[in-house]
Amino acid sequence: MKKNLLLLLILFAVSSNTQAQYEADWKSLDKRETPIWFKDAKFGIFIHWGLYSVPSWATKSGADGFGSGYSEWYWQRLMDPKLKIHKEFVAFQEKNYGPNFKYQDFAGEFKAELFNPDDWADLFKEAGAKYVVLTSKHHEGYALWPSAESWNWNSMDVGPHRDLAGDLTKSVKEKGLHMGFYYSLYEWYNPTYKSDVNRYVDNHMIPQMKDLVTRYQPDILWTDGEWDQTSETWKSKEFLTWLFNNKSVNKSIVVNDRWGNDTKGKHGSFFTTEYGQGTSSDTHPWEECRGIGESFGYNRNENLEDYMSSDKLIHSLIQIVSKGGNFLLNIGPTADGRIPVIMQQRLKDLGKWLKINGDAIYGSERWDNAAAASKDSTIFFTKKGKDLYVICSEWPDQLAISGISKPKRVTMLGYKGNINSSQSKGKLIISAPTVTPKTLPCNSAWVFKLEGIL
Repeated sequence: MKKNLLLLLILFAVSSNTQAQYEADWKSLDKRETPIWFKDAKFGIFIHWGLYSVPSWATKSGADGFGSGYSEWYWQRLMDPKLKIHKEFVAFQEKNYGPNFKYQDFAGEFKAELFNPDDWADLFKEAGAKYVVLTSKHHEGYALWPSAESWNWNSMDVGPHRDLAGDLTKSVKEKGLHMGFYYSLYEWYNPTYKSDVNRYVDNHMIPQMKDLVTRYQPDILWTDGEWDQTSETWKSKEFLTWLFNNKSVNKSIVVNDRWGNDTKGKHGSFFTTEYGQGTSSDTHPWEECRGIGESFGYNRNENLEDYMSSDKLIHSLIQIVSKGGNFLLNIGPTADGRIPVIMQQRLKDLGKWLKINGDAIYGSERWDNAAAASKDSTIFFTKKGKDLYVICSEWPDQLAISGISKPKRVTMLGYKGNINSSQSKGKLIISAPTVTPKTLPCNSAWVFKLEGIL
């Protein structure tokens, strides 16, 4: 008995000592497998919330192209006279706040007095999301937690006088969802960053990221602003080595590919695309992020026609997942802490669809034999185990699928009746059922499950 116990202790010690220890080079860091939870999750909620939520405005002129309507860039648009849209932002600012009102003055107006993290977490769970990513600090440098590195420029010292990141983390984790943080590596007008980037990285950025991880033990660290420097300057490899070897998070943490102007589409647990711009992959996990409208931060200048409909959001989720990606859908809360009703409605519609059809989404993979989808495609495929899912964004009277054998069973998710199918000339023919408003399982898109076919 003692010998067996001693043997177990030795094996445990050997196992502990031989666990992967990552070194500060990309070859070592890239060997780390992306945790399976992220690959299976498929749908997350992005939250852009900060001082920019007070003016909550961006032009719709589009004069400077992609991203010109991002309200979270309000301060930078005010300060950069080279931009075509600069005068539009200055005119709005002076008209509504006066010529002497500075961006920093918005801190006193960012009160979050109606913020209820439990309500937010309930909504995210009802939406069918599996993870949440909050902007802990955007390019303005204002932190949503009591960060010592952002003294008097964080939500505890000025504004809400509250640990917004901590409160939301607690509520989200209690709902069984994965919690993560967006973090901007650079800050537009931080004097240390402008004068001595190395000092900024050593004394501000890296300590701040480590504090964020140590305090809240997130499952996602979603960096941005990487384009301003190389990964060497950001000391990204050194930080990721610390992160991946950190026992409090190393089993679950995932990071994106924004660690320097030389890393996108090359390094990270997953690659990123933004409003369709970026790097997707057939072989590496990836994620598309976008807002329901054209802005990430809340933009009061957007109207109903600027928002994607529930149908289009569901179709976007389907298209992304069928290509092997995750969908990170952004919401922009108001400065007082409310999620705009139209955003709530969109999220709840997504949740209703996923409640019926989530089997075709969560834990699924892309089907390599599927024909390449175009912008006009209405049929998409995912697979899970030996089952194939055929997702139709338009109601099909009949489907003909080539190159597959006869399935053990064909069903429509959410529909209780039988589904007729047959084999003809090497194709599987599926006939859609005759339905009524009472028997139609859902709106927006419909899923046929072909069991035992792979």
